[in-house]
Amino acid sequence: MDYGLLFGGKSFEHEISIVSAIALKEVLGEQIKVFIFLDGAHKFYLIEPKDMRSQLFSSGQYKKCPELSLKMHGFYTQGLLSSKKVIFNTLINLIHGADGEDGKLASLLDFFGVRFIGPRVEASVLSFNKHFTKMLAKEKGLNTLPYVFLEHHDGTALKHMDYPLIAKPNRLGSSIGIRVIQEERDIAFGLDEVFEFDSQVLIEPFKKGVKEYNLAGCKIQDKGESAFVFSTIEEPQKKDFLGFEEKYLDFARTDKVSKADLSPALEKKMHALFKALYDPLFVGAIIRCDFFVIEGEVFLNEINPIPGSLAHYLFEDFAHVLAHIDLPKPTPIPITYNYINQIQKAK
Repeated sequence: MDYGLLFGGKSFEHEISIVSAIALKEVLGEQIKVFIFLDGAHKFYLIEPKDMRSQLFSSGQYKKCPELSLKMHGFYTQGLLSSKKVIFNTLINLIHGADGEDGKLASLLDFFGVRFIGPRVEASVLSFNKHFTKMLAKEKGLNTLPYVFLEHHDGTALKHMDYPLIAKPNRLGSSIGIRVIQEERDIAFGLDEVFEFDSQVLIEPFKKGVKEYNLAGCKIQDKGESAFVFSTIEEPQKKDFLGFEEKYLDFARTDKVSKADLSPALEKKMHALFKALYDPLFVGAIIRCDFFVIEGEVFLNEINPIPGSLAHYLFEDFAHVLAHIDLPKPTPIPITYNYINQIQKAK
């Protein structure tokens, strides 16, 4: 399989996407034929595989690379007399945060008929917004922690909640901007910090010592049969609060994780909840669901529609999963003009 890899984007998670792309290059090697970088000015650049180093981007040297245009069925370089299509079979959307996970690029790729691996528009909108994710979970019958949703600085809305609390930007991932509010006197300062990253904030009880599990997966087509494939379920070894540094400095790892020590019944429950969330909304994407287990009950924490490095380290045979992922097929819509022709005949 020849892949194109799209990374970068204009978001707080821009650098995380670059690190993810470099890590995935190490995992997939020459299977990735094309690297396409989207910079903060929303310009696409064709990056040579040998130049895939973090310094190329931090120094701005990427601007010397060929600029690309997104047009029907793909990306194109522009010559003096004509444009030339960049050749790959399937594009991997590896842009974290805004642009990649909020639906903008999914909409563009669908509009221009580009075959890609990643969440589609509706899936992106629902999973990028933590408030919408809560609504989706409720609709699918999953447990979530109680929460308060704020669109302005209002500490009085938290009076009925028990401390400590955790405040999160509603539309941001990678643990960026998250703050723990230990007591009432910390509310004003804590919310000020979170509102610097987003105009919407989600606040939940902060439960210490909670068991957390990560499960990735997708639907694949193999030998004409459709089936779910699940990753190893990981229990992150972490502090009470996993911040940005602890969560993302190990993106370059290529070793596999150890399987979490949990009962077969609990593993089966997580698989069932994953299926309920995934199908059909996330078909075409490899996603990771992060679950809490509290007193034997499973709670959805969040959905990662484009997990770091596509969570390759959770799968036994990641290349096989990627090659067989079930991609949505566009519905053919014939344009016949029958209605207009009938109107013209009636005149």
